[in-house]
Amino acid sequence: MLILLSPSKSLDFESPPAANEFSLPDFLDQSQLLIDKLRCFSPQEIASLMGISDSLARLNVARYAEWSLPFLEGKARQAVLAFNGDVYDGLDAKSLSASDLVFADAHVRILSGLYGVLRPLDLIMPYRLEMGIRLDNPRGKDLYAFWGERLTDALNSVVSATASRAVVNLASVEYFKAVKAKQLTVPVIHPVFEDWSGGKYRVVSFYAKRARGLMARFAVTRRIVDSLVLQSFTEDGYAYDAAASDSGGGRWVFRRKLK
Repeated sequence: MLILLSPSKSLDFESPPAANEFSLPDFLDQSQLLIDKLRCFSPQEIASLMGISDSLARLNVARYAEWSLPFLEGKARQAVLAFNGDVYDGLDAKSLSASDLVFADAHVRILSGLYGVLRPLDLIMPYRLEMGIRLDNPRGKDLYAFWGERLTDALNSVVSATASRAVVNLASVEYFKAVKAKQLTVPVIHPVFEDWSGGKYRVVSFYAKRARGLMARFAVTRRIVDSLVLQSFTEDGYAYDAAASDSGGGRWVFRRKLK
């Protein structure tokens, strides 16, 4: 199986490196096109485009200016170690063994607004560019138009190379929307994590994001290649609920009731 993750806005380029192995993203030529476009914006325009504060806008304008090919030594980091949000808290890549990271590099892909599709050990430089941003470009009005079928084709290539029989979507709606699901050559499974809250089960964003990372870690550390094994996932008290799931439609619900 092939697991999909979203990137995170939070980045860690400060802590000591936890891995020596690395690769380079496949779509750096496309990334350069986007960087060239972003360099045309002032900090005020970036703040408006991305809905961020002036200080964050200035930070990212500086990042776009520094972004260069080939990557500068000491300025780039493996994607799975650079992303630092809730999903990556659950994945805890810094504690994965070298062999875990090799397995992840084969069976996990991270969707990215700037880089398209990333292997976990692909080097990236600091950036902010969410997939849902309406960045006008020669291919259309947003990044979905910019990437077109490239991401889907890339994922199908990985599916073929790894003989995967399913894609496990642990990415957000915003990012998975960049994939043309109907053109994938294998079924897609959408794990959903629900917590008992306010007298009913519902998705609690913080917990759900962390659970996505926990499931990715569960698969990586156990070398799981058969998606059905994921139904045995019980990390942090979650359990598969067959009655609430639509297994035929690929919606697998995992629930927990915190005491």
